[in-house]
Amino acid sequence: MPTMSSTQKRDYYEVLGVNRDASLEEIKKAYRRLAVKYHPDKNPDHPDADEKFKEASEAYSVLSDQDKRARYDRFGHQGVGSQPFDAADFVDFSDILGDLFGFGDLFGGGRRRGNRPVRGADLRYDVSISFEEAVFGKELEIEIPRSVTCGTCKGSGAKAGSSPVSCTGCGGRGQVRFQQGFFAVSRTCPQCGGSGQVIKDKCATCNGAARVRETRKLTIRIPQGVDEGSRLRVGGEGEGGINGGPAGDLYVFIDVADHERFVRKDYDVHSEEELGFTQAALGAELKVKTVWGEETLVIPPGTQPQETIRLRGKGVPFVDGNGKGDHWVHVNVRVPKKLTDAQRKLLEEYAELEGDDVKERGMLDKVKEFFS
Repeated sequence: MPTMSSTQKRDYYEVLGVNRDASLEEIKKAYRRLAVKYHPDKNPDHPDADEKFKEASEAYSVLSDQDKRARYDRFGHQGVGSQPFDAADFVDFSDILGDLFGFGDLFGGGRRRGNRPVRGADLRYDVSISFEEAVFGKELEIEIPRSVTCGTCKGSGAKAGSSPVSCTGCGGRGQVRFQQGFFAVSRTCPQCGGSGQVIKDKCATCNGAARVRETRKLTIRIPQGVDEGSRLRVGGEGEGGINGGPAGDLYVFIDVADHERFVRKDYDVHSEEELGFTQAALGAELKVKTVWGEETLVIPPGTQPQETIRLRGKGVPFVDGNGKGDHWVHVNVRVPKKLTDAQRKLLEEYAELEGDDVKERGMLDKVKEFFS
């Protein structure tokens, strides 16, 4: 199936025909139903069967995976990438055979699934800061909505004083086994979904889900020197794990506002200063603004338009704290549009000393040419 952008793809829940709060078992059932209906081997004369089968398989690959589903719920198709999808990359062969042809894992090759520890999903938080805050760092308090292990049942999903019990349908193995012809066949237990356990008395707090939603307040430190697109990792502050698995991580993505005066390139800062043409010719000292405050800028005699002058160590601090960038001042030479009689006389005398004939073209044009 050709790669589709996130705006072209249908919603995965819509593809499978399930609600957004559907359980894993409901998602599996919906996918199996569509796989049976659209599998290419069973629909050789259906021209759209292959595409519909792959679409359903792609949706199932995301919604059946706890981490991918959490990212999809938060960020949509962009959260799970947009690479070309190949159903063969993930489809459980035994499940497909079991639904299409009536048997599952061959030769008793079934396995217990669903109760292994699963790491919680990572979370993303976007924050906007000013130019100066990116330079010098900032401490922020943020609120993160997330799922965490239920404190009442400690992640078991069972009511206090009880615990999940072994599934009577499979004897706690997660698989049911039967004989079909020459084959000993194992299939996922439909009663427990392959976990080998069922919850009879559900926890009142989480209703058996083993996790609850909470809003977590965190204080994070934006280090000095961060730039647009920088990403900070806060370990263990993502979604809570499942079945005793570790929590995911929180990633803070940084957006830096533009500055009205300064432009940043890596760790250097750039700005512009305007000089009179006599200052450029004779040299001068100017007070200029930097991110560190006002500094004295020495203009050497004979400075040309568009030259740059460096103020060492007045740029952005390195993130690791070892040094700073520089501040580069780009010089613009200002040519007056009007001259007084005294100014004109002095410039004409200068032009005469230089051997320049300015009367034919006008004094102002000659001055502009000299400093261009």
